[in-house]
This record gives sequence, structure tokens and C-alpha cells, in this order.
Amino acid sequence: MYVLVSVLIIIASILLTLIVLVQNSKGGGLASNFSGSNQVMGVRKTADFLEKATWTLAVSLVVLSVVATMTIPRGEIEEKSKIEQQVNNAVDPTQMPQFPTSVPETEKPAEEN
Repeated sequence: MYVLVSVLIIIASILLTLIVLVQNSKGGGLASNFSGSNQVMGVRKTADFLEKATWTLAVSLVVLSVVATMTIPRGEIEEKSKIEQQVNNAVDPTQMPQFPTSVPETEKPAEEN
């Protein structure tokens, strides 16, 4: 499911990029190429279509992103990461080393009488 949603996000992103590039910031773009007024999709209808397509793809991209976060595969979290294991097993550098506190007794030579 996560892979399907990810592919849909990529497709929506590519389509949104293409539609934004087709538009012109001055109000022209693809709509300015239609000079005839008797066409089925005139200048105004093309601009309306591009604007609606932009908003639809932007909203679908947000919705798909939220759905993707909900469908992320989550496995069992029993195994800790290597970094977490190293942190837990680390020696405290401020701790003093534990040395033997008593002096070991050496064997005394047997006293001869």
C-alpha cells in the first residue's frame, strides 16, 4: 500500500510541475496560444482549467502525503539499533576506575627456630 501511495505522489508531483510550467505568470501561457475566439476551449476556459488542475493536484498531493505517513510499514521494534546499543553499553568517562583497595599479602618466609 505504501509503494502504491508513493507512486501516486510521484505522478501527482510530475503533473503539478508540468501544469505550473505551462502557466504564464502574466496571465498568458498556454491560454495565449489560442487566438481564435470561436474555439471550444477559449482563452478563459483554458486558464480556468489550468487553475483548477493546479489546485486539485496540490490538494491531492497533501492528502496523499498524509495517507503515506499512515501507511508506512512499521515492523516490530524489538531489535535496538547499533547506536542505541553502543550508547547503553558505553562506560561513563567521569567514573573513577575501581582498583583493589587492599594490598595483597605476600607470603612470608617460614621462620626457622
